[in-house]
Amino acid sequence: MKTYTSVGMNGIQWTARNQLDDSDFADDLAHLSHTHEQMQIKAVSVAAVSASMGLNIQKPKTKVLKYNTENSSLITLDGETLEDVESFTYLESTIDVQGGSDADVKMRIDKARATFLQLKNIWNSKQLSTNIKVNLQYQRQ
Repeated sequence: MKTYTSVGMNGIQWTARNQLDDSDFADDLAHLSHTHEQMQIKAVSVAAVSASMGLNIQKPKTKVLKYNTENSSLITLDGETLEDVESFTYLESTIDVQGGSDADVKMRIDKARATFLQLKNIWNSKQLSTNIKVNLQYQRQ
């Protein structure tokens, strides 16, 4: 997918010499841009390159998260408006409009709490030794 970003500097400044245009993993792609116009161009370019390879963008699954902007303009693709969201999960990390890690840390703590509570009956059991309980905990990881 580097074809669509090879023209111009449309990413975010990552280091003094490098721009980060996107983050891709398997069939997921996260675009990064400083402006609405750059993001719109990326969306259209990716759709065009994908279509030329026989691939389609799943518009209902495609989300837009705007960080630190007053721009309320919508991103469109083939005449359809892409959904604006306050947060989404990418590679099992929560990303939100606040830009920090608070939402992700909270989500991970909640998952750990839920997993721990699933073992409540085991932890409270008087029939199992502490060693067995600890071994069961490590096997669940």
